[in-house]
Formats: sequence, structure tokens, C-alpha cells
Amino acid sequence: MGFGIGENLGVEELIDERYRGIRPAAGYPACPDHTEKATLWDLLDVKAKVGIELTTSYAMFPGSSVSGLYFFNEPARYFGVGKIGRDQLEAYAARKGMELELAERWLGPNLEG
Repeated sequence: MGFGIGENLGVEELIDERYRGIRPAAGYPACPDHTEKATLWDLLDVKAKVGIELTTSYAMFPGSSVSGLYFFNEPARYFGVGKIGRDQLEAYAARKGMELELAERWLGPNLEG
């Protein structure tokens, strides 16, 4: 991509995320639904290509693995999804073709009241 080519960051600086841009990931405040990892794994054939597996709770194995959506844009900032109402949960579950109870399990911390 060439973005940040002049940054010349070392390993520790990269680990400390001192690069310009953001890396939101499934299961974190900007993307609270861990099940989205399964979509990425299927699209990218991750298990076959790099050997990283997902557990039943969508944790990555081996544990040192990371995934995310990378946005290399200096003004990009992290954000969190706020609380959602029951109607939003129902609409989300319907769009994903997911049982409501399962959607509630994964998005429980984001539900109002």
C-alpha cells in the first residue's frame, strides 16, 4: 500500500500500535459480534492458508493470533458501538439469519436495560 512507508517503526512500536490508522476487530467495541470472524475465516480460507483455527467461542488458536480490519488513514479513530434496543437486536438477527437468542448471547453487553 505504501502508506506509512516513511514511519520506519520497529517491532515494539508496531505492537504498541504507533502506526497511523486503526485495527478494529470482531469482538471489540467497534465490532462487538465475535461471529463475524467466521465470515472472515470462510472468505479468506484462513485455516487452510495459515493454519489459524477458531474455537466454538470464536477465540483464535494459536492464542498469539490476531485478526482485524486495517484502516490506514491518519484521521481514523477507534469508536465503540453504543447500547442497542431490542428492535435493533431483532433486525440484526434477522439480517444475519441468526436465532434471536444467539444474537442476544453475542451482543448482550450492548443491549439497553
